[in-house]
Amino acid sequence: MDDIQVLVCDDSALMRNLISRIIDGTEGMRVAGTAMNGKFCLQKIPQLNPDLIVLDIEMPEMNGVEFLEERKKQGINIPVVILSSIATKGATVTMKCLELGASDFITKPSGSVSSNISSVSSELIERIASYGGRYARSKGKEIYPPEFFMQQAKLKEAESAAAKEGILDKVKPAAGKPTSIPPTLWQTTKKEPAVITPERSPGAIELVALGISTGGPNALREVFAKIDPKFSRPILVVQHMPAGFTKEFAASLDRICPLNVKEAEDGDLIHPGQIYVAPGDYHIVVEKSTLCNVIRLSHEPQRNGHRPSADVLFESVAKVYQNRCLGVIMTGMGRDGAAQLAEMRKQGAWTLGQDEKSSIVYGMPKAAYELGAVQKQVSLENMADEMNKLVHDHANG
Repeated sequence: MDDIQVLVCDDSALMRNLISRIIDGTEGMRVAGTAMNGKFCLQKIPQLNPDLIVLDIEMPEMNGVEFLEERKKQGINIPVVILSSIATKGATVTMKCLELGASDFITKPSGSVSSNISSVSSELIERIASYGGRYARSKGKEIYPPEFFMQQAKLKEAESAAAKEGILDKVKPAAGKPTSIPPTLWQTTKKEPAVITPERSPGAIELVALGISTGGPNALREVFAKIDPKFSRPILVVQHMPAGFTKEFAASLDRICPLNVKEAEDGDLIHPGQIYVAPGDYHIVVEKSTLCNVIRLSHEPQRNGHRPSADVLFESVAKVYQNRCLGVIMTGMGRDGAAQLAEMRKQGAWTLGQDEKSSIVYGMPKAAYELGAVQKQVSLENMADEMNKLVHDHANG
């Protein structure tokens, strides 16, 4: 197997060292080099030929935004994962970075860097495995699947938790590299989809519910930029994203989408032709009302490791709308949304899933497909057209 080669760009020598230790300590990844600002990063790209760049935003001489602008001018398509502050100002700059072509972001931990950087190690490994792995494969490299890397991340988390409790020896794996992880834990095989017999025929589409995760920020930008201006149904979106960013994310989508896009608020009336993005750290559900259905937010426990959770949204929509809705599941790690999209399908809803080729991570849509929840698999390029057509053709049953 080949390694995913990573270029780390951060003005802090300590941060460069700590990030490098996480990457080099993960089997199947390697730090190709480091840079202290965007200018040096650009100079090193031709010689290092990395598969992914981990980029800080605030740096001297050439910051992250300026780097992304120059990257765009030079036609460099190496994926970039940025590091961002959780502050409101940081959220605005982070969305600017996504608009300039960054693939995704990770929030920098607050407080002491040395003591908290491990808290984002799983996110860092996931993003590198997803975006860097996909790019490396496009160059002909043989790379472990994302599931392999996530098993390592889980093992590291277990070791860290055990070390704090003084029981490390009970969870520490046998001596050797992380490749000693049993293949059964990370190898995936294609399964024939289960068969779901809907309880009723699909009806008129009154609402669209969409769940998405890793790869979602840019995928949603592509889909919503091509949505029909006459799209006559509301769209509720669960994008796995931390609190403090979804308001700016919704605003960034609103700038390129012909429909109005906003961060959902508790008590929002669900109006036709509006897009509502679940706020970070809150589940979003639909509450039935006589005159106009209402959005409710909750801080109930995470489901499938997420809040907001696509499963929570889909479950609510299945109960309220039954066969009068469209469920869409797109790129993302894990299985969130799969089980309750199957429930939507059982109730008679229309359903779509993103296909493997166009997904950054074919996790969520694959799980849903195997459960029989997906009526049709669609490429990212064609997703907006398919949604437009379904809503146009089935607006009145």
